[in-house]
Amino acid sequence: MDALHFRKIGNDKIICELCPHECSLKVGQKGICQTRINEMGRMKLLNFGVIASAGLDPIEKKPLYHFYPGSKIFSIGGYGCNLKCKFCQNYEISQYTPGHNIPPRELAPTEIVQRASQLSQNIGIAYTYNEPTVFYELMYETAILAKEKGLKNVMVSNGFINPKPLMKLLDVIDAFNIDLKAFRDDFYKTITGGTIEPVLKNLEKIKKNGNHLEIAFLVIPELNDSIEECKNMFKWIAENLGDDTPLHINRYYPSYKLDKPVTPAEKLEELFEIAIQYLKYVYIGNLQNAKKGTTTYCPSCKTKVIERIGYSTQIKMLNALGNCKNCGYGPIANLD
Repeated sequence: MDALHFRKIGNDKIICELCPHECSLKVGQKGICQTRINEMGRMKLLNFGVIASAGLDPIEKKPLYHFYPGSKIFSIGGYGCNLKCKFCQNYEISQYTPGHNIPPRELAPTEIVQRASQLSQNIGIAYTYNEPTVFYELMYETAILAKEKGLKNVMVSNGFINPKPLMKLLDVIDAFNIDLKAFRDDFYKTITGGTIEPVLKNLEKIKKNGNHLEIAFLVIPELNDSIEECKNMFKWIAENLGDDTPLHINRYYPSYKLDKPVTPAEKLEELFEIAIQYLKYVYIGNLQNAKKGTTTYCPSCKTKVIERIGYSTQIKMLNALGNCKNCGYGPIANLD
């Protein structure tokens, strides 16, 4: 199947225009993501419909805390990624592609939407697990069909995508969780193999367009956890995306090619206390029995409006519009 977003140069060379890498491919060459190949001057997909994982998840697992809290969402993912994060927490599927001796599981967009429609209490489809940008064509086609059926679409992404393909997604994706990996370009270049500027611009585009947006930040000891850097990140989010943008400060565990120690709980709590000086909704993730950063309070009257224990969520004081029942502030969460 032909891929979207590429241009041809000369007789057989092509440039992929899906993400900022813009891989230049000769015949037979694959892109950095290992999911696209130049076949005789056309960019072909190696992964259309290939599913590595699928299941019904709590929406909070994405993580999304202000988008239909307490609901379930059918989640799918494939193989590959357009970044090479040394700390990848999902490297088994994102940094490898299945060999020829392993028959892949494949689902067409119509089959994905049919499954999602049949699941009890399911609100839609989340494109997640690996980087959805690399299965862009499947995601886009599926999202269109899902929207027609009244299902919600969620993209959990690194945000490293070019403006044109992102703009098409803004019409069909209802909610985004974007992983902001650090607030320094040298971190992106040396640790992830990308750059930060496209990610920041894309965050602004998503917010400006009115799509629901939450941000995840994985805190890695000694690499992206300095107080100054984190303060700059929190301030940038507040000033450029709005102080109502939910932020998830998540615990890192050693994985893939990085063996830094687990993020101390004290560091997560310290950053939480700094972040809430700039942002209304801050959470701590990947930390069992967290003492703070799990509950949602009304920014105006401080009433507890959503309570969470693990992935168990109870809406306490929100009306049908997602506003605080006590003082009317809101909307705090999307509920309708």
